[in-house]
Amino acid sequence: MEILKVSATSAPNSVAGAIAGVIREQGSVEVQSVGAGAANQALKAVAIARGYLAPLGIDLICVPAFTSVVIGGETRTAIKMIVEPR
Repeated sequence: MEILKVSATSAPNSVAGAIAGVIREQGSVEVQSVGAGAANQALKAVAIARGYLAPLGIDLICVPAFTSVVIGGETRTAIKMIVEPR
């Protein structure tokens, strides 16, 4: 499963396009974010991607969970969202 990493400065529309593209090609995607700002942008992107895919008859669901990621040699807690068609 492809992993998209989102930061607080990521543009939600661009991330949504990436989510929609991966969903069309592979069927599911994992979206990772570290921090409140990044989680906000990621969630907005999932909502926008739902709008992009709805006219194609694809309804998205999002399953959130925690995961650990290593950034700069330091382990951090991230939020991962598995996004897939319903």
